[in-house]
Amino acid sequence: MAVLIAVLGAAVLHAVWNAMAHGVPDRLAGFALLGLSSGLCGLVAVAVTGLPPANTWPYIIASVLIHLAYYGGLLASYQLGQFSQVYPLARGTSPWVVAVIAIVVLHQAPVPLELAGVLLISAGLIALVFIGGRPSRRQSPALLAAFGTGLTIAAYTVVDGVAVHKLPLATYMGWVFMLQGLIVPLAVFCWRGPGFLTQERRHVYAGLGGGLVSMVAYGLVLWAQQRGTLASIAALRETSIIFGAIIGALFFGERFGPKRAIAAAVVVAGIVLISTQ
Repeated sequence: MAVLIAVLGAAVLHAVWNAMAHGVPDRLAGFALLGLSSGLCGLVAVAVTGLPPANTWPYIIASVLIHLAYYGGLLASYQLGQFSQVYPLARGTSPWVVAVIAIVVLHQAPVPLELAGVLLISAGLIALVFIGGRPSRRQSPALLAAFGTGLTIAAYTVVDGVAVHKLPLATYMGWVFMLQGLIVPLAVFCWRGPGFLTQERRHVYAGLGGGLVSMVAYGLVLWAQQRGTLASIAALRETSIIFGAIIGALFFGERFGPKRAIAAAVVVAGIVLISTQ
């Protein structure tokens, strides 16, 4: 039950920081500010925990590179499409991909009810993308970017799930957040200069605050990955889409409606199946 509560809490926080990033008009600046705050927190953690074991560097480097690709895909998705459409596709792609990798590569097969829960959650989440009807050709770039982002989510989920069993959680988080977090604002600074910091105060706070929220959400998921199966945790984590759809309706004027409520009910059914294990 503690794992379930931690992952659902992370899902809420994940939807919040994505909405905060989406709400900054200058999306690139928003992601740079987000990376700046999480990178500085990671720097503090690294100063306390010190160097990781030498044999764990491949996991840290792989996670950083995949996360950078993830941020690029997420940024492209938000610039090309609606939050309530691209966010569900990006997050809904990940659980079933993680389930396949966990079964085939890691030999970490979930029990039948758990697998059914994963599939139900994935189906409900992806259904959110198509509620408004069949996507038009004009929406294809946004959907492709979101699907690619989903594959990066699956990739770092697997890497992180293996890594947290090989080194202390605080050490891993510190190094990953420091490296990936500081690279983003540094790259934006080299490209655009210090101008990305000259946003409205509320947007600066939203970007910096989003970085802190994302770090807490990430830490909760890594803690859960030390105690549960990758496939079920990945699926539970992506219930953030439901919270994201609610946020989209409340703050971005995007429709929720009865069809989204049905998709949400399917996701809840999947959560119930997983929570019974």
